[in-house]
Amino acid sequence: MTGAGALADSSGRELASYYERHMALVDGVAHGWIGTGEPRRMRAGVVQVGVSKDAFFALLDDGSLITWTDSPRAADNPTTLMRGVASFAAGHSGWFVIDRSAVLWHGTDLAGATPPRRIAQDAWAACIGDSADYFITTDGTLHVHGLAQRGQYGDGRLAASPGFVATARDAVAVKAHTGHAIHLRRDGVVMGTGGNRHGPLSSHGLGDKADRWGRLFDGAVAIATGSRHTLAIRAEGSGTQLWAWGEGFSIEPARLLDHVTAVAAGDTATIARTADGSLWQWDGGGAAPRRLTLR
Repeated sequence: MTGAGALADSSGRELASYYERHMALVDGVAHGWIGTGEPRRMRAGVVQVGVSKDAFFALLDDGSLITWTDSPRAADNPTTLMRGVASFAAGHSGWFVIDRSAVLWHGTDLAGATPPRRIAQDAWAACIGDSADYFITTDGTLHVHGLAQRGQYGDGRLAASPGFVATARDAVAVKAHTGHAIHLRRDGVVMGTGGNRHGPLSSHGLGDKADRWGRLFDGAVAIATGSRHTLAIRAEGSGTQLWAWGEGFSIEPARLLDHVTAVAAGDTATIARTADGSLWQWDGGGAAPRRLTLR
């Protein structure tokens, strides 16, 4: 299977955002910050970063998944959650791990005392949302489990299932946040379902909710979504473009910035990296971005 996978809470391995907590991976060093602060150095030897509402996460180059809080020096004494990890995702219900055998595990204990539960095999990508969790198998099948009252399943149901169920095909990436979800199809189409009071699904179910997957955007290679807005990177000619829609932006997708290589979305914040290595953050939508300085 090929495609641009959206791992953790970003559209790439190097950026993460969830509510007010953010991370960036630069030259193997994880930097973290909260809200409108500036990134500060946290941990070296990292190959993927991720965040939940209450913790920072990092996948080390030896395959260990670690976590820590934002207390002083906490990154120097992290908790090891699992070893043999290929990729991970974090969020409201805990953390997902895809191990080196493509087995998906779900853990809920940030203290590392309770072992994770095996969920599925042949896993390609995973995402933990605020109300529902998602994973994609190597054949492109998208699975979902969690709340459904806002249409999070995308198959018309409005009641939760007892376990994970297949909900879409030909998916290569999935992202979810507050009552809504988006996925990227193999053909570059971005699909969305769930709550849409603020426009993260563009005009699809605008003002209330969409209970079935609908087409939002074409030509994407990566995706991200926050609590009220959504972003996509589109390849155009020899470069890339960042597009955004939802609260703080227009309802219909609008071009935001060129030469973007990665993007992440939190509550209202948007974080992007451009081809020259610069990091940018929008604090709440349509205002001009500020350039971030690493400490």
